[in-house]
Amino acid sequence: MLASPTAAVIFDVDGVLVDSYNAHRNGWMRLANELGVPYSEPEFLRDFGRTAREVLTEVFAPHCALLTPDKIPEVEARKEALYREEVDMDFPAMDGALELIESLLAAGIKVGVGSSGPPENVALVLRHLRITDRIQAAVNGSEVPRGKPDPAIFLTAASRLGVDPKRCVVVEDARPGLKAARAAGMKCIALVSTGHTPEELSEADEVVAFLREVTPDRIRQLLTK
Repeated sequence: MLASPTAAVIFDVDGVLVDSYNAHRNGWMRLANELGVPYSEPEFLRDFGRTAREVLTEVFAPHCALLTPDKIPEVEARKEALYREEVDMDFPAMDGALELIESLLAAGIKVGVGSSGPPENVALVLRHLRITDRIQAAVNGSEVPRGKPDPAIFLTAASRLGVDPKRCVVVEDARPGLKAARAAGMKCIALVSTGHTPEELSEADEVVAFLREVTPDRIRQLLTK
């Protein structure tokens, strides 16, 4: 009997491995207050999943003369530092994340992460979850020219995992990530995390309320559809 082709699951980080909605929201609101930029929670939710640099350049800069192109990297670093302060105060691990990753690896399914966030943010989450050495490929926003919905993050992760994109399943919680998975030619499971609804994630192949609903068998079944 021939072995099944190699498969992989690529996890988003924010809202999937860590329930980071509040930490990111608080970080952005603190930054907006420091800069005197009007920024609401609906606007934050619209932008959630994009890189900080894109949000600063396209959303914040038109309202803040201080955000010149040469200043944006410094402000971006400030925003991410605020986020890490929030996360470190009380790390909100996503229920079932560690158990799912361990079950996938035990079943011979490769595991990677693909995040639009900076490397420090990704490393922080993996360290808190104690899975740094279990992730076989990790791609962050600094390694690609554009964040999600561009597919580069997921395609890079698949390449590093050595798995055909058609044999990859992405686990995401935001529309930009779903669009990136689609553009990469991958299947996608949407997790309804804080701040999202099943309706807005309906373009995913499957929608779940909890990571504990996802199993190696469910991944294999999805790849046969």
